[in-house]
Amino acid sequence: MTATATLLLTSPDGRMVTTLSRLRPDLQVVPLGQAVPPERFRGTVWGFVDWLLPELSGLELCRRLREAENTRHAHLTMVLESPDAESRRRALAAGADDYMVGPLTPEALLDRIEAAAPDRSRPSSGPRLRHGDLTIDLAAFQARFKGKILPLRPNEFRLLVHFVENPDQVFSRGSLIGRLGKDTEVIDERTVDVWIGRLRRGLRAHGVPDPLRTVRSMGYVMDSLPG
Repeated sequence: MTATATLLLTSPDGRMVTTLSRLRPDLQVVPLGQAVPPERFRGTVWGFVDWLLPELSGLELCRRLREAENTRHAHLTMVLESPDAESRRRALAAGADDYMVGPLTPEALLDRIEAAAPDRSRPSSGPRLRHGDLTIDLAAFQARFKGKILPLRPNEFRLLVHFVENPDQVFSRGSLIGRLGKDTEVIDERTVDVWIGRLRRGLRAHGVPDPLRTVRSMGYVMDSLPG
């Protein structure tokens, strides 16, 4: 099977690569060293970066991945040594979309990818979601504003889909964590504020009026547009 997605790993031991190749032959596994690989990658890019690395910190590598053209929109997960609040905060500040506590196993890695990937239970064709000039193609995992593609990361895209599908409903941070398939024992509810902030910035950067409203002490809502 030809690889249709790329998996960047800082600790790709032989057993892990063998298991991943067997379970997900569509994933191209690329080892990560100190430098960001220069090549263009196929499909969605997933990166799992260890907190501690031999030559530089995982935080610095995460920053480099986020700045590089070919990995700027990758879904990056920082693999932490411990789940303390400061480590989680620093991982997100470095550009990680997500975090988890190691050690990293093939099963845990694939669980994370499955949770963040497009919902395969959705029909492959059908009407697109719409909110004003914002349209969402679920099959293509793509959002557009006035016909122009919005380069959203997986967490941001899935949050946007959830809000567009459920207008005028206030969602708590805990419920949004559950919607993204995250482990509530690891993901701090304040992380949702980071995801929402990134979604808002990603939309505003391409001229999309901020569609979300913060409801104090409760969560977030997307108001429906007047008919």
